[in-house]
Amino acid sequence: MTHATSLFDQHLPRTAANFAPLTPLSFIERTAEVYPERLAVVHGALRQTWSETYARCRRLASSLRAAGIGKNDTVAVMLPNTPPMVEAHFGVPMAGAVLNTLNTRLDPETVAFMLDHGEARAVIVDPEFTPVMARALALRKGAVPLLVIEVDDALYGPAAQPLGGTPYEDFIAAGDPHFAWELPADEWDAIALNYTSGTTGNPKGVVYHHRGAHINAISNVLEWDMPKHAVYLWTLPMFHCNGWCFPWTVAARAGVNVCLRRVEAQAIIDAIKTHGVTHYCGAPIVQSLLVNAPAAMKEGLPAGVKTMVAGAAPPAAMIEGMEQLGFDLTHVYGLTEVYGPATVCARHDNWDQLDIGERARLNARQGVRYHLQRSAEVLDPETMRPVPRDGETMGEIMFRGNIAMKGYLKNPQATEEAFAGGWFHSGDLAVQYPDGYIKIKDRSKDIIISGGENISSIEVEDVLYRHPAVLAAAVVARPDPKWGETPCAFVELKDGAEVTAEDIVAHCKKHLAGFKVPRAIVFGELPKTSTGKIQKFELRRQAGSASAIDS
Repeated sequence: MTHATSLFDQHLPRTAANFAPLTPLSFIERTAEVYPERLAVVHGALRQTWSETYARCRRLASSLRAAGIGKNDTVAVMLPNTPPMVEAHFGVPMAGAVLNTLNTRLDPETVAFMLDHGEARAVIVDPEFTPVMARALALRKGAVPLLVIEVDDALYGPAAQPLGGTPYEDFIAAGDPHFAWELPADEWDAIALNYTSGTTGNPKGVVYHHRGAHINAISNVLEWDMPKHAVYLWTLPMFHCNGWCFPWTVAARAGVNVCLRRVEAQAIIDAIKTHGVTHYCGAPIVQSLLVNAPAAMKEGLPAGVKTMVAGAAPPAAMIEGMEQLGFDLTHVYGLTEVYGPATVCARHDNWDQLDIGERARLNARQGVRYHLQRSAEVLDPETMRPVPRDGETMGEIMFRGNIAMKGYLKNPQATEEAFAGGWFHSGDLAVQYPDGYIKIKDRSKDIIISGGENISSIEVEDVLYRHPAVLAAAVVARPDPKWGETPCAFVELKDGAEVTAEDIVAHCKKHLAGFKVPRAIVFGELPKTSTGKIQKFELRRQAGSASAIDS
């Protein structure tokens, strides 16, 4: 029997006194009040406090409102990891608008599509990217008027192709530093729009809500035991899943945003030494930059720097390299649709007693759900039931909870498919161990089926990374008249290394069953996305013409 009104709802109203929508905007408000003079942003010679940063964010919001931009209007930005990018993560949603961070490595056609699809009302552009933006603006098909705001950065220099827009500093100066921004009316309101890297067709627009951004930002603190006043180095692009929500995380901890225009080994090492960096994030390729940097360059690096790695499963060799560097590595996993990282390979004290190879094997797993994510499981996509936790039975990683997107913008069919059965379907194939830890085996599209046998490209790649000459490796399917498909390995060698295809094959034979050994080896630099992920779709196109090895 049900009652129209619950006993515990009678005369117990939800009011402003006992309920406030969750939003990461509250973090900067509190930090500016409690730690107004603490350092917030470092960029070249710039040193900006939290009170100054908060005032600039409010000015940005005020000026956007004055320009007629408000609730649910899209503001796009094409910026590197510089102060305006930090400010946009607060100022844009303070105006009630939705922040669309554009991948700075995209071509003009894709940028134009995103501006039109997201119905951007304004765009903030760094001088480095004005040539691309100029072409994108010319390619736009939409009729929505677009306010162009141009940033000036002394560390880069003048724009190669000025757009004739409003200077960013003038736009900021015209705003009210005491602008009375309001909490979102509903924590389900959109805060950000992030486009997936579309490998086929147009990219999909992933919509984040204030609640999810708030919760994932706090989960970041919990997974890392992140202290107050942490010094965070921006190696991870802020355009990628809003920097895994770390702009909001750093504000919550009254930390320091150390900006970095370019991700290079020397720049990272210099920043760590100069600013006392305590935390940074990056894909495996970023970590490899440090592991493989010359010994002289790494001299004097402090031990204990905390780094978070995500992307394709990091190879054991990289994990071992980070340990030898003295860095404290945390492995996380996620996707754009779950705000970046949503699982963590939570470590146990007894792992410290194991040899480094076994520690690397355990740390290479994608792990368990983030603190504030409701669930992360490996399910059979047909039955939607959990697979046996035997470390062998493959299923698909699925998520449910607050750290999940609202859906795909203007794409109800894709949204429905992504949330079928009440779970977000990641598309990643994995196993789950008795301890509940998840281990990715492959993307569903990356499994190689050879003579009826399934070959995990990740398993083969992990073996390739163990070769001392290999800097980066990727394995894709190569059409084969006899077997249907066979593995084709693309290998990028370390500087100065010399090795033959036969050497690589011989190495693989020591560690893999015969049918898993690559039948073709291609040497050269691997194509990568702006976040360091290897572009397998590009390699699949090349694999068809790769020559087989007599093995």
